[in-house]
Amino acid sequence: MVIDERLSTYIDSLSWDIPAYLQEIEKNALAAEVPVIKRSTQTLLAFFLRMAKPASVLEIGTAVGFSSLLISEYTRENVIIDTIEKVPARIKGAKENFNKYNKENRINLIEGDASEALKSLVAKKKQYGFIFMDAAKGQYMNFVKPVYNLLVTGGLLVTDNVLQDGNILQSRYAVTRRDRTIHGRMRKYLYYLSHSEEWDTIIIPAGDGIAISVKKTKGD
Repeated sequence: MVIDERLSTYIDSLSWDIPAYLQEIEKNALAAEVPVIKRSTQTLLAFFLRMAKPASVLEIGTAVGFSSLLISEYTRENVIIDTIEKVPARIKGAKENFNKYNKENRINLIEGDASEALKSLVAKKKQYGFIFMDAAKGQYMNFVKPVYNLLVTGGLLVTDNVLQDGNILQSRYAVTRRDRTIHGRMRKYLYYLSHSEEWDTIIIPAGDGIAISVKKTKGD
């Protein structure tokens, strides 16, 4: 949690209430120690989906399908959501949830490594109006080029967990040795997004940190 947890809980209590079935999935996932996007991230994701009204959505990192299902609640009925996951146990859980709540006609689960899946989508010339990236944090820099190619001009890229519970502020020597590689890569990713001529980016200290990036029109 980047901001004070009590303050975040209060803000969430003012207006945010997800459908009962999503609350149940969230509860079960947390009990099984499967990561689920935080309430403040849910609020922002729903807000930007309502604002952008994308014709198509790509999610990188399905887990048990909670965020895919959330996205389905805040997009039009004819919007198809492609989502990528490689962990077999999570794929199984996601499929069960999609089937249970009759969302398999709207949510297309792409099984396999995200790098390969993204290459395949680029080769197929797929285009998305909205991309939500919540996968292996150390791979964001590797994903961002194909993501750029997949996003329509003016489309939104929402990247979760970019501030790493505030650890992004630390010197690499203050971070545990096992986390230094991810720490360095995330700093590189944030520098790229905020200095690139291809993206217009703001970083929001909600949840574990969210980067909101718009694919620029050439010449902007």
